Amino acid sequence: MVDITPRELLMKRMTRDQFIQATSRLTMGASTLEIAEGVLVDGKSQSDYARAKQITRGAVSQIVNRVWKIHLKAINIPDKFVEVTAVLPEHQAFIVKQWEKEALRSHK
Repeated sequence: MVDITPRELLMKRMTRDQFIQATSRLTMGASTLEIAEGVLVDGKSQSDYARAKQITRGAVSQIVNRVWKIHLKAINIPDKFVEVTAVLPEHQAFIVKQWEKEALRSHK
């Protein structure tokens, strides 16, 4: 079993195909795309990119969030909602699915 920290569970991640789709209509420089892809697809840290590119962590965060928001709209996730992937015992998974249905119902 692999140990995963709570921080890793909350990381924004997407597949390379999702990244290509999200950035296809954006005007971004090569370095900016490299940062966004490195964080969102490859799972590298925003802090590492900030140091390597000699920019602020806030600037990296803005780059990542720009692409992430487009991705969420593309997969129809409402604002202030997050997508979660988890491996749970069957009874807990059932409860989480019920929470999802309830949240979506109350959001409409």
